[in-house]
Amino acid sequence: MTTPAAPGPGPGHAAKDAALRHALAGMGRVLVAFSGGVDSTYLLYAAREALGPKDVVAATLDTPYVARAEIDAAAGLARDMGLCHYLIPVPFPEALRRNPPDRCYLCKRMLCRRLCDMAAAQGLGHVVDGSNLDDLGEHRPGFAALREYGVASPLLTAGLTKADIRALSREKGLPTWDKPAMACLLTRLPHGACVVEADLARIEQGEEVLRELGFAGARLRLHGDVARIEVPVPRIAELAAASAAHDLPGRLRAMGFRHVTADLAGRRTGSCNETAPENKTES
Repeated sequence: MTTPAAPGPGPGHAAKDAALRHALAGMGRVLVAFSGGVDSTYLLYAAREALGPKDVVAATLDTPYVARAEIDAAAGLARDMGLCHYLIPVPFPEALRRNPPDRCYLCKRMLCRRLCDMAAAQGLGHVVDGSNLDDLGEHRPGFAALREYGVASPLLTAGLTKADIRALSREKGLPTWDKPAMACLLTRLPHGACVVEADLARIEQGEEVLRELGFAGARLRLHGDVARIEVPVPRIAELAAASAAHDLPGRLRAMGFRHVTADLAGRRTGSCNETAPENKTES
């Protein structure tokens, strides 16, 4: 299995980390929007170090378009840190049924509302999320929802980049330091496609098979009954060999995919909507 390259941290990442801890220490008690990814895991860790475990609460969205493995991993990480962790159960929102281009904003707004209500009920002064400096260079419609609800982004404010966060996570021994970037399962479907929970489950199962074969971070995009697999271009030949050795098409067809293809252009963000470049928002 390959892991993301570990780019060197930006200049002064220790000073940025100190600024992060200082900012968190001044917040009192915080609720962390916790996905279990690289960024929110480091934020949760830093908040615990700055405030102590009694003043930090983690909350994770539990909905059909978030892979079960990710939810379980987040719960395990929070437990290992000795922190209070809530799963927020959310049935599939009908506003997302047609996978609209503004799905990220709609989802983030729903989550922010739930988190802010929870924080108010528990007397937590701030809700924080794991956005970082690199996110400013991407089209992130969810930012609008964060600002509408007053959710703070301490990693971003401290000037921490993804490379900084990976380097710091490695230094602190966090298991997520080399975790591949993740995105919700809705990103595997084109905008405008009718979302069916059974399809999301199939996509999740298919990507789990790819992980078992050593392709962590691979994407299985669904186009009708076609499963289009994306891995980095240098690994396409390896995917073909693994497919032949382990009957990948047969295993995926048994899940209900009729056709299985490998995308020769490799993994890239927003590929389900390449006819509409302005909609490239997730990976």
